[in-house]
Order: sequence, then C-alpha cells, then structure tokens
Amino acid sequence: MAGEKDGWAKLARNLKAEIDEELIEAYCGTVSLPFAPGEHKRIAVKIVDDRGIESLKVIRVET
Repeated sequence: MAGEKDGWAKLARNLKAEIDEELIEAYCGTVSLPFAPGEHKRIAVKIVDDRGIESLKVIRVET
C-alpha cells in the first residue's frame, strides 16, 4: 500500500496496533460486502472522490 514511513504503517504506529491489509483491501472498490438489511430497510451509500469530496445518499431497500 504505502511505504514504511507513511500510509497504513504510520496509522498503525499511531494506534499502536497492527493493520490487516487483507481487511483493508476488502473495503476498497465498488462492490459491497454482503449484509442483511436492518429493521428500517435502508442503506447509506457514501462516495469519496480523489479530492476528498464526500457524497452520501440513503436508499430504501426492497426485500
């Protein structure tokens, strides 16, 4: 991911913890991890572009 002095390595040092890169990779990309809809049957979709601008939309899930 990044060098030993920046990125996830820097975060791990600050947290005094190890970061599992496989778990981080699972959350990257455009495909959602499987989940069960909650009581209110809604999901939130958040997009962060390369400039750090965030967009959020809440969508009702049909079951």
